Amino acid sequence: MVYPKNMRKNLDQLGGLVHSQRVLIAAHAERPRARGRLSAGAKERHENLARRRRLFALLNADKQVRKHLSEAELRENFDLAYHFRHVDTLFERVFSTEG
Repeated sequence: MVYPKNMRKNLDQLGGLVHSQRVLIAAHAERPRARGRLSAGAKERHENLARRRRLFALLNADKQVRKHLSEAELRENFDLAYHFRHVDTLFERVFSTEG
């Protein structure tokens, strides 16, 4: 059984940490200072789960990160749809009666 509400609740408890890799890739090669802040932000987010601080808010408020990534670029990298874009295809393959 799949429980979408529970899945969303579990993802929300991470406060956006699931998106940190996409943001890090977006800030990669030419932006070493932003990379450092992104890593620090992800680490801080992980260490402060109990305080429920959101990674997006941490990064969006960080001047070093914002020098390299706009709020729109950050939002784009925090879109869960990116992670779910192939779900239907995967289910079709798994449950296909062919092959």
